[in-house]
Order: sequence, then C-alpha cells, then structure tokens
Amino acid sequence: MDLGEGSGRLGSLPTTTSRTMSSSSSAFFSANQSPFFSPRSSTCQLSESARFDVQCDSTNLSADPSSSSSGIPDPECLANVGFAVSDESLMPAACVSSDFPKFDHSSCTYGHLHDNCFSGIIEKHRRHIRSHDMMFSPVPISLSSYQQSSYDVYIGLHGRKPSFLRFTNWLRAELEVQGMSCFVSDRARFRNSRKHGRIERAMDASSFGVLILTKKSFRNPYTIEELRFFSSKKNLVPIYFDLNMGDCLVRDIVEKRGELWEKHGGELWISYGGLEKEWKEAVNGLVRADAWKLEALEGCWRDCILRAVTYLAMRLGRRSVVDRLTKWREKVDKEEFPFPRNENFIGRKKELSELEFILFGDISGESERDYFELKARSKRKHLTIGWSKSKSLEERRRECNWENGSRKGKEPVIWKESEKEIEMQSTERQRYQRPRSSGRNSRRKRPAKFIYGKGIACVTGDSGIGKTELLLEFAYRYHQRYKMVLWIGGESRYIRQNYLNLWSFLDVDVRVENGIDKRRMKSFEEQEEAAISRVRKELMRNIPFLVVIDNLESEKDWWDQKFVMDLLPRFGGETHILISTRLPRVMNLEPLKLSYLSGVEAMSLMQGSVKDYPIAEIDVLRVIEEKVGRLTLGLAIVGAILSELPINPSRLLDTINRLPSRDFSWSGREAHSLRKNIFLLQLFEVCFSIFDHADGPRSLATRMVQVSGWFAPAAIPVSLLALAAHKIPEKHKGTRFWRKLLRSLTCGFSSCYSKRFESEASSMLLRFNLARSSTKEDYIHFNEVIRMYARRRGVTGVSHAMVQAVVSHASLSHHSEHIWAVCFLLFGFGNDPTVVELRVSELLYIVKEVILPLAIRTFMVFSRCSAALELLRLCTDALEAADQAFVTPVEKWLDKSLCWGPIRTNAQLNPCLWQELALTRATVLETRAKLMLRGGQFDIGDDLIRKAIFIRNSISGEDHPDTVSARETLSKLTRLLANVQAHTSP
Repeated sequence: MDLGEGSGRLGSLPTTTSRTMSSSSSAFFSANQSPFFSPRSSTCQLSESARFDVQCDSTNLSADPSSSSSGIPDPECLANVGFAVSDESLMPAACVSSDFPKFDHSSCTYGHLHDNCFSGIIEKHRRHIRSHDMMFSPVPISLSSYQQSSYDVYIGLHGRKPSFLRFTNWLRAELEVQGMSCFVSDRARFRNSRKHGRIERAMDASSFGVLILTKKSFRNPYTIEELRFFSSKKNLVPIYFDLNMGDCLVRDIVEKRGELWEKHGGELWISYGGLEKEWKEAVNGLVRADAWKLEALEGCWRDCILRAVTYLAMRLGRRSVVDRLTKWREKVDKEEFPFPRNENFIGRKKELSELEFILFGDISGESERDYFELKARSKRKHLTIGWSKSKSLEERRRECNWENGSRKGKEPVIWKESEKEIEMQSTERQRYQRPRSSGRNSRRKRPAKFIYGKGIACVTGDSGIGKTELLLEFAYRYHQRYKMVLWIGGESRYIRQNYLNLWSFLDVDVRVENGIDKRRMKSFEEQEEAAISRVRKELMRNIPFLVVIDNLESEKDWWDQKFVMDLLPRFGGETHILISTRLPRVMNLEPLKLSYLSGVEAMSLMQGSVKDYPIAEIDVLRVIEEKVGRLTLGLAIVGAILSELPINPSRLLDTINRLPSRDFSWSGREAHSLRKNIFLLQLFEVCFSIFDHADGPRSLATRMVQVSGWFAPAAIPVSLLALAAHKIPEKHKGTRFWRKLLRSLTCGFSSCYSKRFESEASSMLLRFNLARSSTKEDYIHFNEVIRMYARRRGVTGVSHAMVQAVVSHASLSHHSEHIWAVCFLLFGFGNDPTVVELRVSELLYIVKEVILPLAIRTFMVFSRCSAALELLRLCTDALEAADQAFVTPVEKWLDKSLCWGPIRTNAQLNPCLWQELALTRATVLETRAKLMLRGGQFDIGDDLIRKAIFIRNSISGEDHPDTVSARETLSKLTRLLANVQAHTSP
C-alpha cells in the first residue's frame, strides 16, 4: 500500500509487538540515511501490488460522503478520504476534508486491488458485517495513483479510552476543516515493518509532530521514538491529555513521586526496550516544547483544541485561519448560551449524572463522585429509534446485579444502525429469572427504556418544573466537551427557522440560490430539503456539537407536518442531542422523567436569603410547597417574595388564599397546565399586586408581563417590551388628554425617564423570578406558563399594542421571530382566527414595510419557501378583502345625506387610498409570481403576474415602469412555460 496514495486506508493492527527497539538500532533512525527514504520527497512510490496489502483487526467501513467539506470526493486524490479514530482502531490519515469513516471490530485481508474489483470487496464487507450485526455504508474512494508528499501535521497517540479517542477525532477534524493536512497513527497497533516504514516517512514529511500524551504514553516505545525524533527536528507539539506539564518530570516518574506516578511511574524504559539514558532524553525533550502549554484536562478540551489549531496555523503561516477562528470565538462567547448560568442552581445531581451517562456512555470527573446509583437498565433486543411503523418494539432485557451501590459488570452491547433506525443488541444471551410472586395481583415492574452512549437524551416534565434549568446547567457543565452548544427553541412554529439560524455558527450557506440546479429547476420542497441537509451535514462531522432543543412542542413540524427527526443529525455520531419537552414520549425514546425537588432542596429554594424561620413557619412553607404543585418556578417565586419583602410565610399564604381566582374560559391543551394549578396563578396575581402597589395601578412591570404573552417564545428586548406595554389602552379615557399634555411638556426628559422606568421594571421582574435574564444585553425571557397566563388574562388591546410596537421599532435581522408573531396575529395561519384587525392604512404600511421584506428574506436567505409563499398568500387574501370592502356600497347615514347623494362606495370616498391598496396588491402578486418562477411553478406564476399587470394597466397605465417590469416577468414565465410544455408533450 502506498502511503501517499491511501494512508487513510491502513488498518489497525494488534497493540502488541515483538519488536525490541532502541534509538541506536531502530530501523526508524537508520531509515533517515536510507536511499529509499528521502525527507520531503515524493519519490517514495511503492509497487501497485503493495496497495491495500494490509491485515487489519478493524476494517468495518462506515462513511457518509455528505459529511465532507464539499460533499463531493476529489476524483484525483485519496486525500479527501479520512478515517476517524474510533474506539476500536486508529488510522493514519492524509486528508483535508473532515469526512472520517469509523472502524469497528472485524477482520479481513486486502490483496491486490483494481478498480474493477473494488465493488466486490465492498460487497464482501457488507456480507461480513451483516453477519456480525454491524453497520456499513460504502465509501466513494477513488483509486488514482495520487500520492501526498508532505503533511502539515502528524498526530501520534497511544490508547483506546473512549474519551481519549473522542478528543483525538475532534482535534484531527478541526485541523482538517481549517485546511491543514493530517496524518494520524497509533504505531503500536501495527506489526508489519513495511507499514512502520511508511508511517515513519510520513513523520519525516510532516511540518509538525503533535503527540497526545497520556500516562501510558511513557511506557510505549513508539511514543518515545516519536518524542526523540520530533524533538531533534524542533517541531514537537505535545498535548497533555489528563496530565499537567508539571507532571511529566523524569525524576517524579522514575522515583514514583506524586499521586499520579505512584501507580504509573517507575522504570518505564524497560517497556521502551532501549536504554535509560535515551528514555530520559526523550522525556526531557518535552521541556524544550513548553512554549505550547497545551493541556487537555477535564473541562478544557475546547480551549485546548482551539489553541492548538490557532498556534499551528500561525506557525504554518495561515493567517486567514487565525483571523477566522478569532472572529468565530468572539461570536461564540457572546451568543452560545441563551441564558447566563444560574449560580443558585439547586439539586439535580442524579439527573445530571444520568444525562451524562445517557449521552456519553460513562461518567467521569466530579460527576463520578456525585453519581447517585441509577436504576438497573436491562436489555432490549430490538429497540428502534425512528418513524418506521412496521417495526414492533420487542423488549427483552437482562436484569443487572447491583450490590452495595456498585455494578458488578457491564453487558457488552453492539449497535446496529441504518438510515431509519438504531437497534441495540447484546452479545450475551438473555437470562430471565422468574419474579417472586407474593400475591395474586403481583406484577413485574416494567424496566425503563433508556439508550446509553448513542448521543441523544430527552427530558420530560410539567411546565415550570425546571427542564430548561437542568439543560442549561448540563450545557454549562460540559460545554468544553463540545465545540459549541447550539440552543434551539422547540416551539413548533419556530423550530425550523431556529434550526436554520445555526448557519452563522456552522458557516453554512442555506440561501435559495445554492439550491438551483442548472440542469433543472428544483421544486420548493427540494430547495428546503437542500438547506436543511447542509446544516445536518455540518453536524454529522467528527466535530462534536451539543444541540439543545428546548421545549419541543410536537414531534411534527407545524408547517408541513414532517417529523422533527428529519432536522436532526444521525444518531451515534459525535454531535449529541438534548431535548426537553412536555410530551410523554419523543421519537420512540423513553424520556428521563424529571421529578420534583427533594424536600430539603425545595425548602432551601423557598427560604431564599432568610434561613432562620421558626418551626411553625417552616410548616407553612411545606403547605405552600404542596399547594404550588412543588413546581420549581412557583418555589422560586415564593423564595423571591420572602427575600424581597418583609413578610413571613404565614402572611404570604393568607394573602394568596384571600385573592379571588379569575374566571377563565378554560379550553384547549395549553390551558390544562393552568387549570390544574390555580394556586400558582394566584401567586402570579400576588406579584402583580406588589408591582401595582409599588408603581401605581398602571405598573409598567405588570403591563410588561401582560404583553409578553403575545410575543414570540424568544428573548424580548426590554425597550420593545416596554414600548408595547405603554401602548396598552387605558381604562379611563378622560385622563388620556392630561397624560399626553404632560408628556409634551416634559418631552426633553422623556427618554431618560423612560429608560430608567424600563430598567426598574425589568429589574423587578427578574428579582421576583417572573422573567429571566438573557445573555443578550437588555433582553429578558418569560417562562411559557407565565406567557400562557398573560394571554388568558385577556386585557383589552394588549395584542394590538404588541403589533404596533413591533411594526414600528422591530428590526428584521434581529427580531424576525417577533415579526412572525405579528403575522400570526394578523392573518390567522392554519385554523387560527385573526386576533388583530387593522385599518386599511395600517395594513398597507405593514405589508410594504414588514410583510414583503420578511417574506423575501425568509425565501431567499433561509430557503423557507413554503412559509414565505403562505405568508404572501394570506397577505393577498387580506388585501383583497380590504379591496372588496372599498368597492361595496356604503350603507351609512352618508348615503342618505343630500350633500353626499352620488357617493356610494369607500373607493369613491378615498380614491387615493384605494389606488394605493390596489397597487400594493399588485406588488404582492408580482412578488409571488417571481418566487413561483424560482420553484418551477410557471403556470401559477403566469396567472398571478397577469392579475398584477391588469391592476397596473388600469391605474398606472401601460407605459409606467412598474407595468413594463411586470410584462418582462410575464414574457419570461411564458417562455419557460412553453419550454416545459414542449418537453412534456408526447
């Protein structure tokens, strides 16, 4: 096999070796003077018969060609095909893309390979892997004779620990995404001297040698050889994995000093097979490379990898890479998390440990010490994750033995994965024990159906129980294990847009222009699928991301009823998915049911800053805990009230009980969580009474809560929220004149006063836990329970005030989700009724300034064709309804007046407004026709543009520029429609 041609195809070999190596006799150093080993040369061509002549312990190929940088393998070289460092093998690689197939355990022998027999070998692997219940997907490998003569980075490692392999995969993928070619190898796993010679030539052809060091590296002869070699070339870059630089001192290792080396230290040069002096020289060589200071300790993986990539890019002269990483890091620091970390987070240690176990398959660090004993998870023979209804869920699980809080052993598990399903099967036969029956009606408890180590977890619970807090704490605690935390709001109307908003972090272009094929016109559905697949492709690389879907409302998307699973990357990869939902079940997964806080934790949350209540008051707090439903949200509000006000629990309980409950027309699924917890709603009213008592009957804080329910379920700017609150109509109309007069007299001071009032009101909401702060400056967020209650509270004119504030001050690029919320209120999407009725003048302004720009941006920038077209269709219907009202005869007293006898329609009363309405409708029709042109729906576009031309001819005339432009669009549509008919006709 030729390294330059296909180093990435080397299989791993057993870790043992019979070769005794030393620096003086090693074939590695003698090869430097060999005529067959010329550094930095491209003359090390091997015979064709040597290609793929490799025996491997792990050759199960699994690669997705769509996960490469370009999505298309380079037909001229094998450098675009790489291999992931899986937990079973480590492959040398020379590739620039980040498409890395993973290897799992099997065995095979590659002989002489030609183009015409490659498919036969692939099929042989398919049969072999199927027989072992393992996964396969073919790799598009080009068999050209290209050979890479040099590499930017050689990555040497030794070990098979899952976390270590995950870190190595990530480092390599990040380097290659930034355009640095890599060669990865665990030399201890190869026994063939010819392969060692090829790897050694790759080492010499590398600009830098990155060695990932662990405790076991110092007893590995190959790592010592690599240390000596790269130290002599002065291009050694050590990365200390679970080590400190100060730990790697020769004296401490030899003398077994320190907690680390008491077990792993000693005369490690014996394993090296060489001399003590040479081993010490190799380890001392790390001191000369101390300028790098790259330590991959638990909790700093991300920083270590980004620093390593930045330093290597600087040393290689890749200034553009450094600038790109700097900008990306600045963006991540500001926008990664939606909320700041809750410094007063209480409890949930068991849930956090279990989430870590579900996602990673193991626990480590502090979580291991805090780990509470999990319930036994026995085997399920066929557990399917997917939407296939033909598969039945057969449950066969083995009971686990637990003694003294520790697990005796783990059952080996093999995963079988396909595009539509993931199955978990055990390598051991199931053993059942008949449960002891103590009575006639005794039943065996059904085991929980959790899936461990596949990178997806789901948390479910009631609204306000703390699901978001748990996910946020997990994300902050483990964010260094991922390149980035990607937070997505899971509300069904917004989830697709939130998913496509990830393009800026993933550096993906989802614009509709990229979905146009020159050979044929793609449909709208194909263009949307292409945009989603680009985001999915980036998430399916070997670079780990944590995708958090918070408050998933439905398994199906609201717009087209497609499953949310279609948005997510394939399970089992490096990217992990964490979901919170109120649904009892998601994607055939058994979610982690979030329980209530313990009594001690709930009491600590309610007491707040006051810790010395008498026993009687503690009993009252327990009563309040039960009445509030033990919801974390209610407990936090109680604690805030007791901390902010001089009031004891008994008086607070009496105040809540005396408040009359509001009479709502409870209906719908949304109202269920409110209807079953009236006490929590009364607690909200206590907060409103506190705000009104502090600021008067029209407290800005109270009105901000009232109007929050009509905004989108996203962070709201305080200024926009306050503006909407100010626009809520007053109950007493007589005071409006005096208020307006007072504002006009104090107009010079209004801005500073309003900002002061806004900050005070938002601060009050945050202190009483009715809102939570956002990482965006001057933004706040409201819990879904509070938003639902605000909508049900039903103050007149609140929704109209929200529409006015958003239309007048919202930015399309920064507040698009709130602009969509306005559209939902105005046009009644789906079966929803129209909530806000506008005057014609207001409607025209919104259509021109808001609706058209929003639709075009949604279509062109995010490829959300269906949503944009539906918005324009409903907008057209609204304009046509307004036009119909204009031409309808007036049936009012004006008809009967002698002075106004001839006038019979609103169009005659307001001719300018009617013409503007008609021209606006023509503009919307033309926009729809142009968008139909991009989706290949020429017949619909032709009909729309003809209507627009008729309106413009009637009002503006044939020679008007807008009419001429519409005619040009019509001619293009006519020509394309004729071409389609010509090609489809028999």
